[in-house]
Amino acid sequence: MNRISQGISDVLELVFPSLCTTCGERLNSQEKYICFDCWHDLPVTNFHLNTENKVAQLFWGRVQIENATAFFSYKKGSRYQHLIHFIKYKGLKELGFETGRKFGFALADSERFNSVDIIVPVPLHPKKEQKRGYNQSRWIAAGIADVLQKPVIDKNLYRKSFTSTQTQKNRFERWQNVDGIFEVYDAQVFLGKHILLVDDVVTTGSTLEACSFPLLKLTDTKVSIATLAFADI
Repeated sequence: MNRISQGISDVLELVFPSLCTTCGERLNSQEKYICFDCWHDLPVTNFHLNTENKVAQLFWGRVQIENATAFFSYKKGSRYQHLIHFIKYKGLKELGFETGRKFGFALADSERFNSVDIIVPVPLHPKKEQKRGYNQSRWIAAGIADVLQKPVIDKNLYRKSFTSTQTQKNRFERWQNVDGIFEVYDAQVFLGKHILLVDDVVTTGSTLEACSFPLLKLTDTKVSIATLAFADI
């Protein structure tokens, strides 16, 4: 049966070849989702090594964040925007996990992020998660956690109201769209913890800022931020 299955797989690969999600080139048998060249060329930021990086600056004067970083950056329309698009909208949640693991190895090089106690993905509203079938930030967080060996606490931070997409909004509109929509179920879970808040993309920081407010109201709780990508607009 193994030979038959392999034969069918080979035929399907000829008819429907696997393509790299970023550049569109055909993948070889050792590659999955993204080709080696695109992984090699990934525009990593190394923001985790710089306390005054572009992501950290988004929160200055707005909310008290311990550390903030993003794994890679992209410009609108770039091939690496496609990577995020496939994770977020095309069902490739496993790609979110694998990219999260690569991010985790980078974070492990920073003592500032090694002090994290728990990892919390930015929640989706239940209606949106049901429609999409998964929370992409949860899969990214799981990849990071797999490397850092920290627990992922899902669902304790929740989105209490449904909001429209942030994509076409300016900074002020983004903030209005998410102001006051996040809450915590069980405060005891987060008390005194250093929380790593994880999302897929940061643009203006409005969603992450809104997530941070209910967390920082808790006694001795600290928040750091890690996003897979920084939309350098």
